[in-house]
Amino acid sequence: MKKIISSLLLFSLVFVTPVEGARKQSSKTNSRAKTTRSSGNSELKEAMALAKKGEYQAASAKFFILSVSPKYINNRMQIRYLLGLMLYQLKMYQLAAFQFISVIRGGNNRYIPQALEKLSLAANELGDDTLLNYAISRVKTESFPAVHRDMLFYRIGEFQYRNAQYNDAIRSFSQVPDKSSLYDKALYMKGLSYAQSGNPDKAVLTFDMLIDQMKDAPITDSSKVAGQLGKARALYQKKSWDDSIQAYRDVPRDSSMWHDTIFESSWAMLRSGRFRSAISNFQSLHSPYYEESYIPESLLLRSIVYLYICKYDEMDKVLNLFNKIYKPVYKNVTEYLKSSKNSVQYFNDVILTMQAAEKPGFDPSSSKFVVPYLITQKISKEGDFQRSFQYIKKLIAERNRVRRMPASWRNSGIGKYALKTLDTRILKARAKAGRQIRAHMISVRTELIDLFEQEGFIRYEMINGKKEQLKKRVAGKELPKAQIDESSSRDYYIQNGYEYWPFRGEYWLDEIGNYHYLGAQSCE
Repeated sequence: MKKIISSLLLFSLVFVTPVEGARKQSSKTNSRAKTTRSSGNSELKEAMALAKKGEYQAASAKFFILSVSPKYINNRMQIRYLLGLMLYQLKMYQLAAFQFISVIRGGNNRYIPQALEKLSLAANELGDDTLLNYAISRVKTESFPAVHRDMLFYRIGEFQYRNAQYNDAIRSFSQVPDKSSLYDKALYMKGLSYAQSGNPDKAVLTFDMLIDQMKDAPITDSSKVAGQLGKARALYQKKSWDDSIQAYRDVPRDSSMWHDTIFESSWAMLRSGRFRSAISNFQSLHSPYYEESYIPESLLLRSIVYLYICKYDEMDKVLNLFNKIYKPVYKNVTEYLKSSKNSVQYFNDVILTMQAAEKPGFDPSSSKFVVPYLITQKISKEGDFQRSFQYIKKLIAERNRVRRMPASWRNSGIGKYALKTLDTRILKARAKAGRQIRAHMISVRTELIDLFEQEGFIRYEMINGKKEQLKKRVAGKELPKAQIDESSSRDYYIQNGYEYWPFRGEYWLDEIGNYHYLGAQSCE
C-alpha cells in the first residue's frame, strides 16, 4: 500500500497540469527575489551589527560603501544617518556633520529630527558659526532631547546676540538652567544683552548674579573675572563713574583681562575729574611691559589729561610718541593691504607671527614680520577670528585623527573621502579667517586715520595753551615751578604696608599698577 501511495505522489509531482506548473514557476521566482533581497539586506544588517558591538571603524567603512551603492537607494537616508553616527562616535565631528546635513537636505524622511539633533551636537563640538546657524535655524526646541536642551538654548542665544536680537537673546539665555555647565556663560551673555539693549541697571544685576555664582571659584577664574569686568562696563555705561572705577579695581591683576581694565578705568577717572589717578594708570599702561600692545587711543587720552592740567611739555612728548609708534604701523598696514590679495595668505602671515610670539625669547623689536606684531596681537584677540581659529585647530585635529586610523581604513573609500573633505574644509576655513583678518586691518587703517586727525586737533589745543601760558609769563603771572607736593603725608599708606620711593625711570613688574602721580596742575 505504501509503495502505491509513493508512486502516486511521484507521479503527481512529475505530471502536473499547465496551470499548476505556472504557479510553481511563479513561486520559485518569488523565492529567488526574496533570497536576493535577503542577501542584499545582509550587508546592511552586518554593518548595523558592527555598530551595535561598538566597532565604529569597521561599521563606518561598510556604511560608506552602502551609502553610494545604487542597490540601497531606498535606504540611503538611513545609511547616511547611521554613517554620521559612526563618525560622531569616532570624534570626527566635521565628517559626521556633512552626513547629517545630507539627510536633512534629502527632505521628507523620518531621520531628519535625529539628524538635526546630532548635527547640533556636532556643530557645538566644532564651534563653527555656519554649522551652528544652519542647525539651530531648523531645530525645534520642544522636540530636542532635554539632556542637551541647555546647549541648544545657549547657542540660540548666541546666534540672536550676534544678530542684535538682544531681547530674544535674553529670553534664550534665561532658559539655561542653573545646574547646567553653561549657566555661568549664559549669565554673562545675558548681562551683555541687557547692556546692548540699553538697560545697564539689569546688566549690573545680572553680572552681580554671576559674581555671586562664582564666589567659590579661584580669584582668576575666567567667568568670575568676566563678570567683574562686565559689571564695571555696565556701571560706566550708566555714568556711575566712581562705582565703575571701584568695579574695575576688583579685577585681579593676575588676570589676562587686567590690562584692559587699566585703560578702561582711565576713561572713568577722566570723566570723574580724577586726573592724577588717570595719569597714574597711564604710567603702568605705557610701561615697557605693554609696549607691544595696540592701544593708540590711550596715548591720545593721556595727552588730553595733560591738556586739562596744562602740562604742555609732557603732552608734546606723548603726542610725538603716538606718531612715532603708529605712523609706521599705518604705513605697513596700508602697503600690506595693497600688496596682498589672497585671503589664505592673510591667515598664514598672521599665524606665522603668532607662532613666533609663542617661542621662548621672542623679541618683537628685533623680529621682522610681514604683518606688524602690534596688528597681529590685536587681531588675534578679535572674537570672530578667535572662533575661526579654534575651528581650524579642531579641523586639523580631526584630520590628524584620520591619519592615525589603521591603513585599511585610510585606504578605503571612507578614508580617502575623509582626507579629501577635511583638506578642502580647512582651506575654506583659512580663507574665511583671512577675510576676517583683512576686514580688521581695514578697520585698523580707518581707525588710525581718524586718530591722526584727532591728534592734529589735540596738538592745536596744545599750541594755543602754550601761547596763553607764554602770555602769562610775559605778564609776570607764571605759576610756581614746584610739581611735587613734598609736604603730603604718607603715614596712611605706610601703616597699610606700602612703601614709597620716587620713580627714576626703571620699571619693575611688581610696581605695575602701583604708580601714583603727585604732580600739581599748572593751570592758573
